[in-house]
Amino acid sequence: MTDIKEVTYDEIRHLVSDRAMKGETMLLNMGPQHPSTHGVLRLLLELDGELVLNCIPDVGFLHTGVEKNMEAKTYQKAEVMTDRMDYMNTVGNNFTYCLAVEKLVGLDVPDRAQVLRVILAELTRIQSHLVWLGTSALDVAAMSVFLYAFREREATLNILELVSGQRMMTTYIRPGGVWRDVPPEFEPALRDFLNVMPKRIDEYEALLTKNPLFLDRTLGIGTISGQDAINWGATGASLRGSGINYDVRKFAPYSGYEQYDFEVPLRTEGDVYARYLVRIEEMRQSLRIIHQALEKLPAGPVRSNNYKFVPPPRSEIGTSMEALIHHFKLWTEGFNAPKGSVYVATESPRGELGCYLEGDGGPKPYRVHFRTPSFDNLQVLPVMGTGHLVADLVAIIGSVDIVLGDVDR
Repeated sequence: MTDIKEVTYDEIRHLVSDRAMKGETMLLNMGPQHPSTHGVLRLLLELDGELVLNCIPDVGFLHTGVEKNMEAKTYQKAEVMTDRMDYMNTVGNNFTYCLAVEKLVGLDVPDRAQVLRVILAELTRIQSHLVWLGTSALDVAAMSVFLYAFREREATLNILELVSGQRMMTTYIRPGGVWRDVPPEFEPALRDFLNVMPKRIDEYEALLTKNPLFLDRTLGIGTISGQDAINWGATGASLRGSGINYDVRKFAPYSGYEQYDFEVPLRTEGDVYARYLVRIEEMRQSLRIIHQALEKLPAGPVRSNNYKFVPPPRSEIGTSMEALIHHFKLWTEGFNAPKGSVYVATESPRGELGCYLEGDGGPKPYRVHFRTPSFDNLQVLPVMGTGHLVADLVAIIGSVDIVLGDVDR
């Protein structure tokens, strides 16, 4: 992506039309402080009146060097960095990274931990979609939905805090399993949520789905065809809203997703409204997966007993010298991973989240790289935005559901 701040005057000529260079159209910076961009994003707009002729995203304002920082830490200590990328999918980020580590070193994961991972990943998907729903509706002046959606999001964050001690940056999923087993209060709290949430989703739809003002702001706005979405590398609802049936949980199942009965929501219109309908149905399907997982949740350990890669239980440290030694060495020196590289992909709330991990035989990863869905989905903005009004860009950006921490890293 060309960084507009660094290009020369002559190079700008290749980015905008001759009309702009002659002064017949206007070049306008939208952002990076614009409150409707869901993060620190700058758009270079070429306008004819209020009509968007060209839209160039400029990213990098939130770059933190997450990947290089991870390469300076041991495999275990690097995981906390993943929470800080897509802060709406912290559990999913942990999940993806841990799957890559486990694939690289050949580490097993107990069945109970596999099911708990699925439950919490889907719970995180729901809370992410709730933030998207509330903020996107607020962008088009629907205040009530914002309050409703954040009411239910509190319930999801309370469950995450119950199991991990943190509302957002949980680092609950660890290589070889999860940090610890869930407390006795977990199942009742989750069942209460499963009982109330379907009615809440119905309330959101009652407020928006047939609302004429919402329809005016979303129908036929930000349209992209399925082929264009594929060509630009879009995934998630931005792809499925254009009729392309691709979901990593179905296409390349992980952590036992092939055992769950759920549908992949699709629409063919490819506009803002279609992406809204896809995410609404995705929340219902996530509830369906959580219900099945809760019913089949087995008893047993939640962490691998391979102490070469996984710290032993705290209860063993006071009684076993071997356990104490393993604990000390893992947290001070880390474990050595074999030479080689792996790639693992999962389905985040925004689309395909991939982790490329390369080991060189030492305790720190030689290379860590994430294929984040927000970065690829954002590149489609020029296609979606051209030909619409400036005001429509607000709804279009919201429908893509980008997280700038996921874009910049």
